[in-house]
Amino acid sequence: MFSGIQEILIIVLIISAIFLVPRMMNPRPAPQKVVLRRAPLKLSWSLRLAVILSILWPVACAFYFKPWQQNLILFATMGIGPVVVGWSLKWVLAGMKNKR
Repeated sequence: MFSGIQEILIIVLIISAIFLVPRMMNPRPAPQKVVLRRAPLKLSWSLRLAVILSILWPVACAFYFKPWQQNLILFATMGIGPVVVGWSLKWVLAGMKNKR
C-alpha cells in the first residue's frame, strides 16, 4: 500500500536533490581564458614586390608566348620557371638564415 507512495517520494527527493544541491555548493571561479593572438603578418616592400611580380610575370609571358596554341614548353621555362626558381631560392635562404 505504501510502496507506491515511497517510490514517488524517492523520485521527488532525487529531483529536488538534482536542483538544490548544486545551489548549496560554493561556485567555482571560471578559469581565465588565455587568448593567443598571432602577430599581424608584416610584409616588407621587397616581399610585396616579389608577390606582385610572381603574378604578373607568368601572365605577361602567357600573353606573349600564347601557351594555349603550341608554345607550352617555352612558356613553362620562361614564364613559370623563373618564379619557381626565385621562390625556391628564397625558401632555401630563409632556412639557412633560421638555422644559424
